[in-house]
Amino acid sequence: MRTSPALRTAREVVLPLLCLTALAASSPSPAQAPATREDPLPSWNEGAPKKAILDFVKRVTTPGSPDFIPVEERIATFDNDGTLWPEQPVIQGAFVLAQLQKRVAKEPSLKQKPAVKAALDGDLEYLTRAGEKALMELFAITSANLTDEQFDQEVREFFQTAKHPKLGVPYTQLAYQPMVELLEYLRANGFRTYISSGGGIDFMRAISQQMYGIPPEQVIGSSLKKEFKDQGGKSVLWRKPEPGAVNDKETKPVNIDLHIGRRPVLAAGNERSSGDIAMLEYSQGREGPSLQLLVNHDDAQREFSYQEKDNASLNAAKAHGWTVVSIKNDWKTVFKQ
Repeated sequence: MRTSPALRTAREVVLPLLCLTALAASSPSPAQAPATREDPLPSWNEGAPKKAILDFVKRVTTPGSPDFIPVEERIATFDNDGTLWPEQPVIQGAFVLAQLQKRVAKEPSLKQKPAVKAALDGDLEYLTRAGEKALMELFAITSANLTDEQFDQEVREFFQTAKHPKLGVPYTQLAYQPMVELLEYLRANGFRTYISSGGGIDFMRAISQQMYGIPPEQVIGSSLKKEFKDQGGKSVLWRKPEPGAVNDKETKPVNIDLHIGRRPVLAAGNERSSGDIAMLEYSQGREGPSLQLLVNHDDAQREFSYQEKDNASLNAAKAHGWTVVSIKNDWKTVFKQ
């Protein structure tokens, strides 16, 4: 039987994280010439990736260059988990588990539900076997049957106190400093920067401005279905316990087109679940110059070290000539000091 996109994403992202866990954006500048600065990427080591970025931006923003790209076409898309912040564990998974624990504290009878018990116990085997029905039950308990405003408030409260279990600091301090610098450098040169991630769109929108300078309208992600309704004389968007858009793998280019209407000239993702290959291929398929970046998690000391079992993303990078960014070798620092 063919696995649905929602279930596939849940198995690859939501289930592992449940078991592992028991900044200002602006419109493109009208300036046509590249912004100048002694070193716009100080947290990057000198090497091929940094040179590729600087050379690309200079080529596409210099008037008269054969590779010049008009400001309105300077679109850059970034994955979030593992590209802009850590994904060990996936941070939204920590939020789901925290919300589940809060719900159970208020309503202990919820723990009698097999899916809830399995999630709290880190029982990956049961959740995998139970499938989409169990996962949707968890989402309904933690993220649905709320207004958008209520959900946004819960996300913001989570980020006020939650800390990474290994690194011991608030999640809001874990944006990758080299990528923050890259985002700022691109915006200084007339690029519009977007997030396109498999994570929940409303979860990321709550913190994207604060952490990356990316406003909520420039965030693309997965979502639940919603309905417009009246609640006590006030119009609201109500979050339904049904999957809506799933923004992963081959659906990323589809949703980028839906939200932006242009192919990105620069796209950045990371290796872990082959989830960003299609987005990078989509960027490279445009007419004219483009740049694709793939973050390689190879630094167990400062962050984490892991690879895909089939090495699909790194193999794709080699086949297509994408720029691989080694956290170990290419970043002077991983997080802001």
